[in-house]
Amino acid sequence: MFVTGRLALLLAAGVVPLVLLSAAGVPPWAFVGAWVLLCAALTAFDVVAAADARAVEVTRRLPERVLRDEAVAGELRVRNLSRRTLRAVIRDAWQPTAGAPAARLRMTVPPGERRGAPLPLRPRRRGELRSDFVVIRAAGPLRLAGRQARVDAPARLRVLPPFTSRRHLASRVARLRELDGNTSLQVRGQGTEFDSLREYVRGDDVRSIDWRATARAGTTMLRTWRPERDRHVVVVIDTGRTSAARVGDGARLDAALEATLLLSALATRAGDHVHLVMFDRVARARVTRVDGAQLLPALVDAMAPVEPQLIDTDWDAALAQVRGLAVRPSLVVLLTAHDDPEAARGFLAALPAVARRSRLLVATATDSPGDEPARTDAQAVYAAAAVERARHDAERVRDAVVRAGGDAVTASAEDLPPLVADRYLALKAAGRL
Repeated sequence: MFVTGRLALLLAAGVVPLVLLSAAGVPPWAFVGAWVLLCAALTAFDVVAAADARAVEVTRRLPERVLRDEAVAGELRVRNLSRRTLRAVIRDAWQPTAGAPAARLRMTVPPGERRGAPLPLRPRRRGELRSDFVVIRAAGPLRLAGRQARVDAPARLRVLPPFTSRRHLASRVARLRELDGNTSLQVRGQGTEFDSLREYVRGDDVRSIDWRATARAGTTMLRTWRPERDRHVVVVIDTGRTSAARVGDGARLDAALEATLLLSALATRAGDHVHLVMFDRVARARVTRVDGAQLLPALVDAMAPVEPQLIDTDWDAALAQVRGLAVRPSLVVLLTAHDDPEAARGFLAALPAVARRSRLLVATATDSPGDEPARTDAQAVYAAAAVERARHDAERVRDAVVRAGGDAVTASAEDLPPLVADRYLALKAAGRL
């Protein structure tokens, strides 16, 4: 049961006749008692006349998957199973990050019929969002009171990474096409294969001249090379405690997801195979043996429910996962962060074994230089000093990664995805992948 503001107004309305009757000499307590009994009777009548709030069937129409920050045009449908008209005020139990409207849904449903109300959502957090129930208030005909009930109506909505770095894909694909035959490579590298013969033009590398073909054609002929396909790219995303740090407008893990999606989309266009492991002490997500158009949907679906874990990552176990994904992975990309050289000893010790077998790239999302606090007071000076110390320690770790045989990329959350993609293209262009 519940009461509305109309009941309070009705009780307050009794003050006017109470004042008039008191001036006429009528005992006030008798009128107050009668007025309260009248309000109670009307309230009881309203409760009895209201539809049963439990005699309803609630369903939702929602997509199974949406992108983060994308508007969702859902619908909440209520079927009235009682014999009375349902005058309902409904509260849907989504968590705040689902972006549900603050206003309660209102609808009137005749007996035995079904009505729907729009349910707009705008999820602000990646992962699994759910609503297990709705609360329905069924008001009586006088709208003074009514019945209230909780109705189980489970719903799930998987919110996927937004892939905002997609805007960089077109320009990187154009550069990939230049490498893959439209503009031939000038230098043969370890990761290139023979493509075709063409006439020599000024500026070409003379080391690529095919003298036998030149003798047959009567003009100088040049061998062209293209990047090899069917390479294996293994991406390891650190989901340990460092991935929970705030970088820019989001967590460091979100920047790693964006870099992975852009690199995967580009590698798929290049004909390479992409494997993904999200790991801290156990594998939180794993995607392998998926290629072509199915790769990106599989990646975002696996990434969506993974959240940072406040534990240290076991890098020996993580890199053992790499060895199990491909016999000889051509490129291993570690998306992680290590700001303390002392805490990074285990991580650095595991890198030489990977670098001996594959190309190794360690990518880290960090604060941009503009994020440094202004030194306006003593507290700001200490904060700026802490930021500077963290950057100095990160540089030490980066130098150690290079000494271990890897390559290191450090950039802001906005710049990291295109830089990782550019490094992949650079390896292709140099014939090292």
